[in-house]
Amino acid sequence: MDNIQIQRVEGKKALRDFIKLPWKIYEEDPHWVPPLIKERKDFFNPKKNPFYRHSQIQLFLAIKGGKPVGRIAALINHNHNRFHKEKTGFFGFFEAQPQYPIAQKLLDQAHSWLKARGMEVMRGPMNFSTNDECGILVEGFDSSPMIMMPYNPPYYLELLEKYGLKKAKDLYAYLIDHSQQPPERMRRVAEKVKEREGLHIRQINLKRFEDEVKLVKQIYNQAWSKNWGFVPMTDEEFDHLAKDLKRLVVPELVLIAEVNGEPAGFSMALFDYNQALKRVNGRLFPWGLFKLLWYARRIDATRVLTMGVVHKYQKRGIDLIFYLETFDRGVEKGYIRGELSWILEDNLLMNRALNDLGAKIYKRYRIYETKL
Repeated sequence: MDNIQIQRVEGKKALRDFIKLPWKIYEEDPHWVPPLIKERKDFFNPKKNPFYRHSQIQLFLAIKGGKPVGRIAALINHNHNRFHKEKTGFFGFFEAQPQYPIAQKLLDQAHSWLKARGMEVMRGPMNFSTNDECGILVEGFDSSPMIMMPYNPPYYLELLEKYGLKKAKDLYAYLIDHSQQPPERMRRVAEKVKEREGLHIRQINLKRFEDEVKLVKQIYNQAWSKNWGFVPMTDEEFDHLAKDLKRLVVPELVLIAEVNGEPAGFSMALFDYNQALKRVNGRLFPWGLFKLLWYARRIDATRVLTMGVVHKYQKRGIDLIFYLETFDRGVEKGYIRGELSWILEDNLLMNRALNDLGAKIYKRYRIYETKL
């Protein structure tokens, strides 16, 4: 391993190497979706990404023969540790050529960096948190990831487990086809729930976007607070994310549930813009933007990326109504597939509801951890 050096990412060139490394790892993989280079630069810019306000982050590159062959991020999310009363550090943005010594040196570096700062557990991958992409793909390598979901070569599983990392949690991605009409009994149950609860489902009003963001933030902090890995987003983080997603939102697929006028839940599905991103190879200029707009018109799938019900109204069937509403609206807009992700493996109620809906697990992701 002496010919593998680990370097801190410092300066524009090193950051560019860090961002561009996946193009080498995946150059022959038809399922990988290149991210937009400009978006990645903004993501790793402490002045533009509010996550940096409350976290310590260090990026590392593995260099062999003068060329980058791997990368990793080590980070301490202080908001996570305060909320969960833990001393947990995280690793993320792991990429490596299929040589174990490269992975070993990268993980050793993250391990040492976190331990030196008082952390007791290393968990990941988190890019940077559960509010971003997280987990290693362990099943479902035969298709591209949908928007805001990770992807990696199959051999990453072997690299991480050889290092001694153990499973912390699995995450499921379900797929449903437009031809799989939900059972009529589910629709009858949904109608009864609406009547019993005084439930009204409405789409987001983009003309009142700031007010709607405040409402969704209120629902989010109540609905997700007991979920594994949940960390409350700061106001700045939430507003930043909302601003980014506003450009992608299809109002008919962003739903708010109200019970007698009181906010009760929120669900959001997005077009699978990854289908268009695959065509531009990370660059919008000079012709990438035109390609993106052209291929965006051909998108045939959606992803339900978040759905939650405040504690007061949980276990009353509102989640079922969200799924049915999204299914019907998606089919009406011409989409033939829908992904529902991610779902914790031990979220029994949600997994049961999706199975009843006719959805099937088609991708599985894993988050690992080890004691420091």
